[in-house]
Amino acid sequence: MKLVVKIGGAALEDTALLHRAAQAIKLLADEHQVAVVHGGGAALTRLLAQVGKTTEFIDGLRVTDAETRDLAVMVLAGHMNKKLVAALGSIGQPAMGLCGGDGLAFRARKKKSNGHDLGFVGEISSVDPRWIKTIWEQGCVPVISSLALGCDGQYYNVNADEMASACAVACHADTLIFLTDVPGVKDADGLVIRWLGLDRAAELAQSSVIAGGMLPKLEACKDALLHGVNRVRILPAVEVEALPEFYFAKIESGTEVLA
Repeated sequence: MKLVVKIGGAALEDTALLHRAAQAIKLLADEHQVAVVHGGGAALTRLLAQVGKTTEFIDGLRVTDAETRDLAVMVLAGHMNKKLVAALGSIGQPAMGLCGGDGLAFRARKKKSNGHDLGFVGEISSVDPRWIKTIWEQGCVPVISSLALGCDGQYYNVNADEMASACAVACHADTLIFLTDVPGVKDADGLVIRWLGLDRAAELAQSSVIAGGMLPKLEACKDALLHGVNRVRILPAVEVEALPEFYFAKIESGTEVLA
């Protein structure tokens, strides 16, 4: 079985939680082919603040000028990627870190959001899964940061949820799981929706019940489901121990998104 796990938020920031996530991924990798995609937005925001740059988001996407993009390469492809590789290595799970530009694995084009110019923000235009499959053949877990190369030779910052979805589709993954710092998708009353159909998700977005960073996440869920991924779930990182059981047991954690 092939699984793609997107790690973000709390699991990247909390050392103990990151260790727990690494242990769960190792249990999965003992039996299945697992790829990990990660962001690192909080760490990037901190670095931007340190150099005196403000952060602006439009529809949950970070506006990225050239300097911000260069810092994103440092943080995402550098520190955060190697931190995750180290966490897996510390428990005996070989992992290979790469960014989307390596081997031209992920190509991007400039993304616009409702007519806004987001700068060096990209959307995935194509994926070559050969390198991921090669890493799997060596008994290793690919750890992929959310950067991709455009045809202009420039790196583009890609939303990590979209990156994970594109990875899952290209690898013909059975399952895509988002580890997040929220309990799941919430309804207008603030209650977690355990099973969420795409039609209802669209309605909740239209009425602004779903907003901010959850918008690109649900768009990524939709794209994966409509392109062959069987199951997609948003799982709170604090319950990461449920990860190895996700496909084989009914769990009452997070939100499963249904086509």
